[in-house]
Amino acid sequence: MFYQPKDGHGLPHNPFNAIVSPRPIGWISTRDKNGQDNIAPYSFFNAVAYEPPQVMFASTGKKDDQQDSKDTVSNIQETGAFCVNVVGFSELHAMNLTSGDYPASEDEFTRANLEKTECQQISCPRIAHAPASLECKLTQIIRLPGANNFAVFGEVIGVHIRDDCVVDGHFDVTTYQPLARLGYRDYTHVTDVFSLERPEE
Repeated sequence: MFYQPKDGHGLPHNPFNAIVSPRPIGWISTRDKNGQDNIAPYSFFNAVAYEPPQVMFASTGKKDDQQDSKDTVSNIQETGAFCVNVVGFSELHAMNLTSGDYPASEDEFTRANLEKTECQQISCPRIAHAPASLECKLTQIIRLPGANNFAVFGEVIGVHIRDDCVVDGHFDVTTYQPLARLGYRDYTHVTDVFSLERPEE
């Protein structure tokens, strides 16, 4: 099978969503200029650089009560800060609940019964018991082709790691089993890990 996206795929559901998978989920928490907190999951998310550490996520679509994006992007445009919370398997239902299209005035932390605490380097909430949280300052927002598509880049300026996730000096993902997005409405979580040495090692 071959298709050009501009011509359509002819399948019941878009296969592109499933081809690029699994994708880590960035559970992005923000605060607007008036102090309203927000949290929402984004599966177009990844780390993009080591030194300095940097991450990105992409937001697609818009809400009726925002000009051209969603609450997360709007809040970051206002404040220049956001926090990435890692999603463990045990939080899959709370994560899914925060993906809803709620009014900007609603705090998803409260709706999903998530305990929040303050970040240290930025004025932003984070999930108190997340396996890890990355405090980020905005570096740039890029408008992508297509309606309401934005890529948001940030430098990580603070890192929170839950103590039980550090095993023998390593951040051990098997302690919390990170949730990942597949295609369509499908997800997976990490339970097994193996290592490979580079050819020159």
